Amino acid sequence: MSDESFPAGTLMQGKRGLIMGVANDRSIAWGIAQQLAAQGAQLAFTYQGEALGKRMKPLAESVGSSMIMDCDVTDDAQLDAVFAALQEAWGGIDFLVHSIAFSDKNELRGSFVENTTRENFLRTMDISVFSWVATAKRAAAMMQPGGSMITLSYLGAERVLPSYNVMGVAKAGLEAATRYIARDLGPQGIRVNAISAGAMKTLALAGIQGGRGLLGTGRAWSLMKEDTSMEGIAGAALWLLSDLGRSTTAEVIHVDAGFHAVGVPDGLDEG
Repeated sequence: MSDESFPAGTLMQGKRGLIMGVANDRSIAWGIAQQLAAQGAQLAFTYQGEALGKRMKPLAESVGSSMIMDCDVTDDAQLDAVFAALQEAWGGIDFLVHSIAFSDKNELRGSFVENTTRENFLRTMDISVFSWVATAKRAAAMMQPGGSMITLSYLGAERVLPSYNVMGVAKAGLEAATRYIARDLGPQGIRVNAISAGAMKTLALAGIQGGRGLLGTGRAWSLMKEDTSMEGIAGAALWLLSDLGRSTTAEVIHVDAGFHAVGVPDGLDEG
């Protein structure tokens, strides 16, 4: 997706922030990064591992960023190094985008009760939930009043979805953590929110068995009868991260063409 898909402007002019979790040019985090850059933001990025680093470098360069850092979010020393580098380069940051989650895809299939192991449960929670707490803590120490943070969630936090299992439990924890982080950072003038995005063609969805079915169902059952758009998600992120989002905190904003509101879809055979 090109930068031309995102409106240009000055809403983020003079603001600097960190984007964590870009996997490739179809990542939701990348769509958000493009929109923020189009509005004048200066961006830094983290990635994990050499393979993702090779993908990340040209993407970062395309939005004028040379600040790309390797970071394993399960390693406190690496997290400290990232934020120390930001402190040295910029002195502070204005926003944080957290788009990190991981689980063994083999444990997302079949029975949640039967297939979930202790090892993968703990690892999923560490990477998908505690990393949000750990990065929020470090980011807040570098923010002035008016700072803003967002994380990315999914409807599996609220409802049972096929082939989501322990990741749904993790996303529920992520959303709860968002509210508690917002409570703690609110007195500092820092806003903390989550976006619950609809199913999209991302690397994360590719790891879910039946992911294509989720895309089709999301479109057919949604109130708007359309796919979730990257522009819609990036626009919501821009609102929350810019000064337009003032007074909004501890929210989970659904950007899914209304799919989350549907109980029974129209036209379901009653026979």
